Amino acid sequence: MNEELVRFVTFARVERLTFKRRKNMKTWIFLACSLLLAHAGTSFGQPAEPLPQVQIMTLGAFHFSYPNLDVMQTRAEDQISVLDEPYQSEIKAISRAILEFEPTIIAIEQPTGRQARIDSLYLQYLAGHFPLPTGEQYQLGFRIGKMAGVDKIWCIDEWGRHYDNLQELFDDEERASRFDDYFRQVRQELGFQDTQPKVTSIIDELYNLNQLNQIKDNLAFYLFHPFQYEEEPGDFTGVDFETGRWFNRNLRIFRNIQRIPRGPDDRILLIVGAGHLNLLNPFFDASWEFELVSPLPYLEKARLE
Repeated sequence: MNEELVRFVTFARVERLTFKRRKNMKTWIFLACSLLLAHAGTSFGQPAEPLPQVQIMTLGAFHFSYPNLDVMQTRAEDQISVLDEPYQSEIKAISRAILEFEPTIIAIEQPTGRQARIDSLYLQYLAGHFPLPTGEQYQLGFRIGKMAGVDKIWCIDEWGRHYDNLQELFDDEERASRFDDYFRQVRQELGFQDTQPKVTSIIDELYNLNQLNQIKDNLAFYLFHPFQYEEEPGDFTGVDFETGRWFNRNLRIFRNIQRIPRGPDDRILLIVGAGHLNLLNPFFDASWEFELVSPLPYLEKARLE
């Protein structure tokens, strides 16, 4: 099966409710929603008192360590070593430019279950005992964190959660194979490339990845393929797959960021794979709690160094 599909399948089993409990739950939800609508009318406006907004900069990146866990792969001969020049100088220029944002909170795309490990590594780095590995969470997150005097780097990554019908699909080798075949066939028909070109400039690459049109096109992909896959005409197999694989995952990431303790004067820097911006940026832009800040002016400064 395609490695991308396998990666996003969660095998956690959900405790099943009895039919009676399901029916009672639906009844209580209906009544609660009815009472809420009766009290508030049909309009959901802003809070009476505006919430203090915290600035958040979302810096989308490619994965510096090339884990090759996504659909788009990078061939070995096209992978760069960010520990070499001129890439190290570029990373330092990016870090100096982003530092002008004056972040007080830094969050990275690492599973929340690794928080204790990241805490330990960051303390070692601050003490000068941890050479930075290739990952962007280290090269940018740890580096900028130290420059900004931040005492903690927050892990916010989370897997999505699939519906039971998707678990059943991936447990069935024949059904999973048909899904995988569709996945590959549509990409070929649309002319999508399966390999990433070699990065010649990290600054230029990040500048392009954070462009609004690039982010919009990326979301369009998630609304097209394999979103439209149907096992039977009229079903929602592809919709359910993307709901758990991508939309639910990013909502969980957003919730993890909401959980970070913060004050009105804090400024958050989020370093994340650029693909996540297609949902996270609209979430932050619409939120009452956050003010979205583009990294593009800062990356432009880095380009001019």
